[in-house]
Amino acid sequence: MRKIESQMIAAVRENRNWSSGNTSVTFDPETGASKVFLHGNFIATVTEDTLELFDGGWQSVTTKSRLNALCTAFAYAGEGVFQQDWKWYVRRWVGQLGAQSCWKTEEFVSGCLLA
Repeated sequence: MRKIESQMIAAVRENRNWSSGNTSVTFDPETGASKVFLHGNFIATVTEDTLELFDGGWQSVTTKSRLNALCTAFAYAGEGVFQQDWKWYVRRWVGQLGAQSCWKTEEFVSGCLLA
């Protein structure tokens, strides 16, 4: 994980506003939500129990990296965004079947929600 992504995650965890380079976090104390921006484009909302992902209009390597850093910190282990044949997908954990984890892969849509 990049240093800027570690700093971004720390700001979200500490419920504080932060900005460095092309990435910023704003915290709203009324809602308890942190909003993450990349180059001024809105890419995520993090609350106590949800992570909502957006592409900000740009499905770039950097956007995907920031979203995956957030997934690593705030989503179920193994959830994340990946690209195949120029299309973005999101991998979600949907439950357990005995000792086996069950996953679902869907095409990425801005506003997808991970709990």
